[in-house]
Amino acid sequence: MSRLHVFDMDGTLLRGTTASLEIARRLGCLPELLALEAAFAAGSVDTRAFASEVGRLWRELTPEVAADVFARAPWIGGLSDVLADIRGRGERSAVVTLSPDFFADRLRGLGVDEVVASGFPALPMRTPPDPARILTPADKVVAVERIRAAACLDRDTCVAYGDSRSDVPLFRELKHTVAVNADSTLRELARHRYDGDDLRVAYRIARSQLTDSGAQLPPPAKERA
Repeated sequence: MSRLHVFDMDGTLLRGTTASLEIARRLGCLPELLALEAAFAAGSVDTRAFASEVGRLWRELTPEVAADVFARAPWIGGLSDVLADIRGRGERSAVVTLSPDFFADRLRGLGVDEVVASGFPALPMRTPPDPARILTPADKVVAVERIRAAACLDRDTCVAYGDSRSDVPLFRELKHTVAVNADSTLRELARHRYDGDDLRVAYRIARSQLTDSGAQLPPPAKERA
């Protein structure tokens, strides 16, 4: 039976950080970004206003710098192993994130089958982001429904991995969910929880709730030592 594994990026695959924070560190606008993140967390700024503001802050961001930030970002351990196992089983992986597509799309090179992200202008940005192309948490559900339907998969064959309130709508829709280093709200919604720095462990937990055999992956580094 084929399955769909849906991953959030910020805070889930990116361990303890977001694409926006990593870019802001590189460009020297971290204080402004932190203030914007606080406003978003407080609900005074939505995803579209957030995107408009970072578009202004990131005018000097080039494709080369974005690629280097991506390469140096703190990705969760075991990511490549998990993606390879999913593909080896004939299953599909997807990343659905509110973050910019110019950053998230690079995950295809690591083995992600499909990436859905907020649409930003080409780098370097000379125009503001189009609000209609900026995703909201509810759009995660729409995206997963589209991918699932195109692959002729039942909802019960989908597994979601996430960490924060942007994943709440999707976790409310799916039966198989794993909260990865998550906040209290998502932990309460999730069927399973994992805290740590090895995606292989969270993936094994996810497969434990499925009816087929467990993942045959290399053990976490501390188990190999």
